Amino acid sequence: MPEPRFLVVRLGSLGDIIHTFPAVAALRESFPTARIVWLTHPRWAFLVHSSRLASEVWTVETRAMSSLWETARRSRRISWTAAIDYQGLWKSAMLPFFGGVKRRIGFSSAAIREFGVPVLYTERVKTSKAHIVEQNGDLSLRAGAQRGTAPVNLQISQEDQATVCSHLRAQDLDRYIVLSPGGGWRSKCWPAERFGALCRRLRESLDLRCVVNAGPGDDDLAAALVNASDDAAPFVYHCNLGELMALLRGANCVVGGDTGPLHLAAALGTRTVALFGPTDPARNGPYRGREAQANEHKDIVLRAPGVRTTHDRASQPHPSMLALSVDQVFEAVCRSIGAAR
Repeated sequence: MPEPRFLVVRLGSLGDIIHTFPAVAALRESFPTARIVWLTHPRWAFLVHSSRLASEVWTVETRAMSSLWETARRSRRISWTAAIDYQGLWKSAMLPFFGGVKRRIGFSSAAIREFGVPVLYTERVKTSKAHIVEQNGDLSLRAGAQRGTAPVNLQISQEDQATVCSHLRAQDLDRYIVLSPGGGWRSKCWPAERFGALCRRLRESLDLRCVVNAGPGDDDLAAALVNASDDAAPFVYHCNLGELMALLRGANCVVGGDTGPLHLAAALGTRTVALFGPTDPARNGPYRGREAQANEHKDIVLRAPGVRTTHDRASQPHPSMLALSVDQVFEAVCRSIGAAR
């Protein structure tokens, strides 16, 4: 009997791919010699490779017809056991549909925001799980995995590790806190000025300097943070994804909102203080797996009481983010790292 061939579809983004890894790990655990092809955006190919879960990583530009056509043509050459769409969007669901995959697994309409997408699936999975990682696990179970999620071990290259160590030594940084002020939506972001005030408190009270992770489009937030930090001397680090992984793994704690770097830090085993507002941490919060959660409490999640979950992408911080004070976040960081004030 031939080994299974699975087409895994998760195009982006950083946090969403992190939240898909445990489900694909369960698939790999159950079918160790299967051919698992992961279809993603070129920007995230490095991240998918770092998980070592996929036999191959295919990239596709969904805005380029030539790329879509080539992906469909390439897919049609293979007799797939199943395609699993962990993303649940029209652009992800159409790839295995036009790629000639006969068995296409995805979420039912109850778990999908874009109307009508499940019509492209042959099997629609209803999930009652709260966290998106566990929801993704239900898709893996439908594909035949023995359990929904499994541990993931992300690989960091020696070169990236050495580069980060060199930059940190140049800044005379040994112990440090990573601040990640950005986010895909500005409404999910805690104000940069409060990050700056937090940076100042950490330096004054704990003699801890901060490293600021500034991603694409976050330069204005990084500048506002530095301006508000007075003489706390935060180090703004613009780095590639491999260096970011090394930076996060070496941190004492990572503070950020519902963003990719925060979820990446949790996946790497680093302590986090997660600042949530419009999005629900029960669904999108830091995730470490049942085994890790049973033995360790590495994540502190802050969210104002009574917040109504919304996915409206506003350009200013949501009022619920403004309800989180610098004092609250500072106390949470102290608890996280076991610091005495």
